[in-house]
Amino acid sequence: MNKLVVGNLVHRPLRSLISVFAVAIEVIMILSITAILMGKLNGFKERQNGIGMDMFVRPSTTNNFVGMSPAAASVKVADVLAKLPHVEVAAPVNIQITSTLDNIYGIDFKSYNDLLPFVFRSGGPFQAPYDIIVDEYAADGKNVGDTIQVLNHPFRISGIVNHGKGGRKFIPIDTMGVLTGNEGKATMFYLKTEDPPKYEDAVRDEILATPGMNTYSVLKTEEYLSSMTPNALPGFNIGLRVVIGIAVVIGFLVIFQAMYTAVMERTREIGILKSLGASRLYIIGIVLRETGLLALAGIVLGVAASYALSGILQNRFPTLDFVINLPYVWKSVVIAFVGALFGALYPAFKAASKDPIDALSYE
Repeated sequence: MNKLVVGNLVHRPLRSLISVFAVAIEVIMILSITAILMGKLNGFKERQNGIGMDMFVRPSTTNNFVGMSPAAASVKVADVLAKLPHVEVAAPVNIQITSTLDNIYGIDFKSYNDLLPFVFRSGGPFQAPYDIIVDEYAADGKNVGDTIQVLNHPFRISGIVNHGKGGRKFIPIDTMGVLTGNEGKATMFYLKTEDPPKYEDAVRDEILATPGMNTYSVLKTEEYLSSMTPNALPGFNIGLRVVIGIAVVIGFLVIFQAMYTAVMERTREIGILKSLGASRLYIIGIVLRETGLLALAGIVLGVAASYALSGILQNRFPTLDFVINLPYVWKSVVIAFVGALFGALYPAFKAASKDPIDALSYE
């Protein structure tokens, strides 16, 4: 049977290649969308973890995704938080997201730097209200002293730092307030506590017991980061299901068309096999084995191409966070293989149901 299966596939090489590429495209589509969405999510979590905070305080109106909520708290809340027992640093931040999905951090340099010091590659802290600190990726070839446009205003680069400390661009929090009309406001507050995590529960209780702070959301860093899941990402699951659905339809239709055509072309051959005693299951097995072989070749090609694409994009666009998620590799393999087999079921049963006398007389 195996020789017959391979012979049938080799007999129509172009059709077989098209089927293989269809399955490969199905796998690439699934892995690419998950690599982009999961990469963005994991990259965000890594940069948040690199800030150096132990706790995270925000107004109840602020959602999990920084920059997507208005600055609703007074920066003076930081002074209140800093005076609480076991709080070593309280850093206010005003984060704005641009039309290019770029998070701009408005920070008080001293307190933000006290959480975990910046590692400067060149230059240093702000020297003027319209100075900006950028990481090496956001610098994009520019040097200290050069000018970049942020929030429709020119800024002088005062320092270039290593990436991974929250955002990629940092400006003074007072300047952020002036440019956005939120003077004296902060989106949230990052806390560094004494001997973490020993006093974190006590700090949370103190914050919530402080007059005017009982409605604030107070989270430990691990609690905050663990809440950043695909289900919390707006549109993640919807977008993923749409792409998977389109990919499955493409694979299903191509396999269905290829195997249906193959069955029609081999009507006389099927008649010969049945006249020699081949059972319905034997005929179905031939068609499904052909399909399985095509699917496996397409899956291998698709996974290999996805990893190659990941390497190319990571090298070309280091800020893209295009990272292939291993669990989704297995999911894409199962989806593509099962989808291909379903596409071949009708042609397989049609082949098995042919009358051998009619099939032998078929021209």
